[in-house]
Amino acid sequence: MHKIFLKLFIKDYQNKSDLKVRTKYGTLSGVVGIISNLILCMIKIILGILTASVSILADGINNLTDAGSSIITLVGFKLSSAPADDAHPYGHERIEYITGMIISFLILIIGFTLGKESIMKIINHEHQSNITLLTFIIMILSIIIKFWQSLFYRGMSKEINSETLKASAKDSLNDCISTTAVLIGLILLKLTGLYWIDGVVGILVAILIFVSGIKMVIETMNPLIGSMPSAEEVKQISDKILSYDGILGIHDLVIHRYGSCTAFATVHIEVDCTVDVLTSHDIIDNIERDVKETLNIQLTAHLDPIDTNNPETKKLHDAVVEMIHHIDPNLSIHDFRVVHGTTHTNLLFDVTIPHKFKISNTELRELIASEVKKIDETYFVIMNIDFPYTINDTKY
Repeated sequence: MHKIFLKLFIKDYQNKSDLKVRTKYGTLSGVVGIISNLILCMIKIILGILTASVSILADGINNLTDAGSSIITLVGFKLSSAPADDAHPYGHERIEYITGMIISFLILIIGFTLGKESIMKIINHEHQSNITLLTFIIMILSIIIKFWQSLFYRGMSKEINSETLKASAKDSLNDCISTTAVLIGLILLKLTGLYWIDGVVGILVAILIFVSGIKMVIETMNPLIGSMPSAEEVKQISDKILSYDGILGIHDLVIHRYGSCTAFATVHIEVDCTVDVLTSHDIIDNIERDVKETLNIQLTAHLDPIDTNNPETKKLHDAVVEMIHHIDPNLSIHDFRVVHGTTHTNLLFDVTIPHKFKISNTELRELIASEVKKIDETYFVIMNIDFPYTINDTKY
């Protein structure tokens, strides 16, 4: 259904990587939300006043808040499309996450308010009247509109990978469920005449909305805090780099997202130390350009020359790998080098450990050093400890 709107109102709707086109998606979604929610709001508030139903009235106020959320969505997309400047060199796309967070908090407020009003209705023994066939027809139409709205927002959010529109889709689905619950409550009230049914239904809906709001706060908070990149994104970058001749491996891949259209990444790329450094550097430059053009990610690569032809180095590397896997299979090493001296030999490498690793850094250093000493008393360990910043980071 959303495709029809895209074809009618956005000429270049398929160019979703363009920030201006993305803004048009947000603008269209916001306008559709404002119009549809204001219509539902006016109808439900009038109906709630005429029937003295707190659940219908609360549902109408909920739609008014939804209209406000659509305005926030509209403003958020406009602000997030602003170009980078001296104060914000990475752009303004994260404003979209902030608008999603605001919508999530509005949902929490709605849930709390509805719950409070429903409890007061039960306590005060408030009764309803004037519930007619028209009431049921309007509520059913409201459910249909809200369900369509949820599908519309969900389709738009998938098109441009928008957390704000994803939150709006969930909000609309919550409205659909809450209105359905109100309708069921009205039917039971009509059949039984029990005054408290309306209030109980209102409380159940309030709990549903509040729990959904908490989940949405968590989901919109993660991109702001800094979440783990997807396995698919990591694989795309890794496969792209490893497809080049002369690349032996990669590690320390770090990806920073500043919105759906803006991403930066850094990585260490391993090459044969016997190859001319200018040749290797030229390959790295080509990789950086390729990743930018095909994946739209600004990549900065660090060149790591490694010795692949020295049998002693390879033997020591394999021994250390086996040793640390004996300590914990989740450990891995990279940047392995051997530096010989007159009195001792230094083994230099980095160890990647899982987050919340059960052994402290100091204990791990001492344990690895003592195990290496068992290989040869003249071996000394110079070790850095890293953490994984991508899924399956230790495999690359």
